Amino acid sequence: MSDQALTIIYDGQCPFCASYVAMVQLKKTVGQVVLVDARSDDPRVTASVEAGHDLDRGMVVLWHDETFFGDRAVHLLATLTAADGGIGSRLQRAVFRSPRRAARIYPVLAWGRRAFLRLIGRRPIAGHRKETSAGRE
Repeated sequence: MSDQALTIIYDGQCPFCASYVAMVQLKKTVGQVVLVDARSDDPRVTASVEAGHDLDRGMVVLWHDETFFGDRAVHLLATLTAADGGIGSRLQRAVFRSPRRAARIYPVLAWGRRAFLRLIGRRPIAGHRKETSAGRE
């Protein structure tokens, strides 16, 4: 895998998150995009958690040796999304290309995601990771 690949660590079991990463059109502008499920035992997930990123509160984007979390991650993705994408991509660019607007809106969306996952009985990522690691011991 190229060090220049853009990596998105997101909740693969969240319908909103999965739809978001599928909608964002990045390959035209950045080339290789790697999607990593935050519920997996991928070493990048472990490194993100150890770096202090609460994956229940936000996604992580790794790009050019930098780590972007939460509102900074969606702002980066908005700036990198192809301008000629579909309506969803254009809307995402319009909403999140302003860092201040992303910082205001993202926490509300993350809260809504957590509330929805609770309603449908899905465990938080942290609980899932603890359960998975306890099963391996």
